Amino acid sequence: MKAGELFDLPTSLERFSEFFTPDMSPWEWVGNIKNALASVDFSSLDSKSDIPDGVTVRGDVYIHPSAKLPAYAEINGPAWIGANVEMRIGCFIRGSVIIGEGCVVGNSCEYKNSLLLEKVQTPHYNYVGDSVLGNRAHLGAGVICANLRLDKGNVMVTLPEGRVNSNMRKLGAMLADDAEAGCNAVLQPGSILMKRSIVLSCMAFKGYLEENTMVGEKLQLKKMPRFGF
Repeated sequence: MKAGELFDLPTSLERFSEFFTPDMSPWEWVGNIKNALASVDFSSLDSKSDIPDGVTVRGDVYIHPSAKLPAYAEINGPAWIGANVEMRIGCFIRGSVIIGEGCVVGNSCEYKNSLLLEKVQTPHYNYVGDSVLGNRAHLGAGVICANLRLDKGNVMVTLPEGRVNSNMRKLGAMLADDAEAGCNAVLQPGSILMKRSIVLSCMAFKGYLEENTMVGEKLQLKKMPRFGF
């Protein structure tokens, strides 16, 4: 599988194009995030200077002057925060994170070794680790991009042609352009959501989801009289 089947690298992130090419696998993009940031001369950039007192910035961090910062947050470098990004209260950037233009970095959300392309929405209580979120991808409240198997083994990626060893101990989710996950869904390590696909709320999803497809669990609800009073 090629990353070009999932993502179109936006012009605002063209400076990183050699690290995120269409012919790579999507998980190679995850592995190249640190190298992409290592190529940046942060000292030469005109980064945002009016940082609120409650925002802690450590290490090499570029924040576009148009980015909107909250009263409280923690940003650990290396990190790149693009134009018109909206960061909300309590967001936590753990390092090796690239956030493209117009993204929402939500309240009480955590990001680690991840690439968010343009206009990604992660508004509330999300964990995004070792993941790539495509243009206009959306995570509902509480969505978790799990990135580590319980047995600590290499993450296996399920593709239409079979399972592939990513050779990565930590690998989260890869959401293609316009893909979405509903509230409180868990995307298991190595999950791939193709373009315009949707994982419905409260589902633990693992594997590969085709373009223009929704997946969810059908629950049987049972009503009964209340007791105990």
